[in-house]
Amino acid sequence: MVGKGDPPAPREAEDEEEDAGGVVKLISAEGFEFVVDKKAAMVPNTLRNMLTSPGGFSETRQGEVRFPEIPTHILEKICQYFYWSLHYSRGQETTEFPIEPEITLDLMMAANYLDT
Repeated sequence: MVGKGDPPAPREAEDEEEDAGGVVKLISAEGFEFVVDKKAAMVPNTLRNMLTSPGGFSETRQGEVRFPEIPTHILEKICQYFYWSLHYSRGQETTEFPIEPEITLDLMMAANYLDT
């Protein structure tokens, strides 16, 4: 019970940390594994749903997502974008995310799939 002037009881931070903490393994078509912060991996809606769904996805249980259609060099750029997005979505500072012209089409197709 909280009395007048007493600080509120601490919230259960463990559940929140469990959702946003830890790491996730993203695996490319060639089998290369990228280990990223779960918070970064949850930037796109598709991955967020896979990693937090109560539906029993294997991705939720194992903490890894396989992308059999996304080559390593594209998945690497996607991981870079996740971190870029986290950094620049919070502040006033903005900068363009660099994309090499030769990977633009492949990156757009992957981004469409990931709903980013």
